[in-house]
Amino acid sequence: MGSRKPQTLNFKLQTFGKTLLPLAFCLFASFATAQPRKNTAPQTTRILFVFDASFSMFGQWQNGMKMDMAKELLSNFLDSLSTINNLEIAFRAYGHQYGLQPQRNCQDSKLEVPFATVKKNVPLIKQKLKGIVPRGTTPIAYSLEQCANDFFPECPNCRNVVILITDGIEECDGDPCAVSLALQKKGIFLKPFIIGIGFDKNYFSPLGCVGKLYDVSSENNFKTIMNIVISQALNNTTVQVNLLDKAGRPSETDVNMTFYDEVSGAIKNNYVHTINDRGYPDTLVLDPLLTYKMVVHTLPPVEKSNINITPGKHNIIAVDAPQGNLVVKVSGTNNYKQLQYIVRKAGDMKTVHVQEVNLTEKYIVGKYDLEILTLPRILLPNVSINQSATRTVEIPQAGMVSVIKPGDGPGSIYVEEKNKLTWVCNLKTGQLQENIVLQPGYYRVEYRPQASRESIYTVERKFKIESGSTATVKLF
Repeated sequence: MGSRKPQTLNFKLQTFGKTLLPLAFCLFASFATAQPRKNTAPQTTRILFVFDASFSMFGQWQNGMKMDMAKELLSNFLDSLSTINNLEIAFRAYGHQYGLQPQRNCQDSKLEVPFATVKKNVPLIKQKLKGIVPRGTTPIAYSLEQCANDFFPECPNCRNVVILITDGIEECDGDPCAVSLALQKKGIFLKPFIIGIGFDKNYFSPLGCVGKLYDVSSENNFKTIMNIVISQALNNTTVQVNLLDKAGRPSETDVNMTFYDEVSGAIKNNYVHTINDRGYPDTLVLDPLLTYKMVVHTLPPVEKSNINITPGKHNIIAVDAPQGNLVVKVSGTNNYKQLQYIVRKAGDMKTVHVQEVNLTEKYIVGKYDLEILTLPRILLPNVSINQSATRTVEIPQAGMVSVIKPGDGPGSIYVEEKNKLTWVCNLKTGQLQENIVLQPGYYRVEYRPQASRESIYTVERKFKIESGSTATVKLF
């Protein structure tokens, strides 16, 4: 962080898709939950399988009918879930209750197996799969809307995942993309996975906005992908946050970081950034199913949006966060009980921080406007804060005036500078003697007794304040 001498400023005054890979990713997400804190109950992952049983699933794919292949692939996958803890599954199908004649039924969607443990539901879902026959249309948007009810009642410590297995696109004039995004924003479920079985390439664009889309091009391809994803599902997804200084080195640390779900806005994780004993930013664990917005709570805060975590590898998130120090000091004795100042970015009226005098704080490198809450206020524009350096701003020691009134009445104090009077403060009502701490300079006090109803009875006194001294002003 450098050891430069302090610089002193002297102041004079997605969509649902089709690929069995997403199915696997869903599983991966169920294990890669970020729960590193001790004494925290394990998080439960709830996976809802949404299964396309529309008439088009009678079509051929590879070595058989799409429906037969999809049933076999899903059944085999369910067997692999049986030994996993903290996992619940459910099964919804659509297009399987009504035929296309005399007209298509765009509400042909049903939760066949509600959520329960994998031990209980794996055999139930496999049994349901055996009896399903393709019959009707493809109401993807409606089915997604119904998923909100499937995840009821709400579970505070659950991650809700949807895996859609389909061979086609919406056929009922619904908007699956809008429905998916709306439910993600409400936190009903995470970004869905779409598994394409015998997928037409023209479907990628319409479904790509629903969720994370995977196209299984062949049985062999599917099996390979499944092996990769299952192995990833058993490992945590790690993240390292590099807070970069001006030289691009990850040397900044000791600041809190908040990770938000980019879609829903929900707070997901809070970590105080640390550099470990090997000199590297410490490793975190994050849920790879989410897209994140990260806020680094520096002064002012630094944000990074649309952060995607790649499962099964060590991810590095780099953020420019160069910092330096700022301290305002008072020459001599500080006569103020608690003197503070407002820090704003140069040219911006938004407050970054209200800081106490004589305390050092870190700020992002740049220029700042300071408003020191003395009487009168001291305004210091364009104060530079440099990397790993301490900027020291020194203001004069204050003095004091003791104002004595003969009786109650309105009064105020003004600073006189360049033939101009500027209001400083009002005298307190009901107080005949008042001690006021002021910065060095030339002042006037204006006062009129309460009993006097004519302006001609205004009393004016001029006085001078010097550092460390007290002036007495009698208004009679």
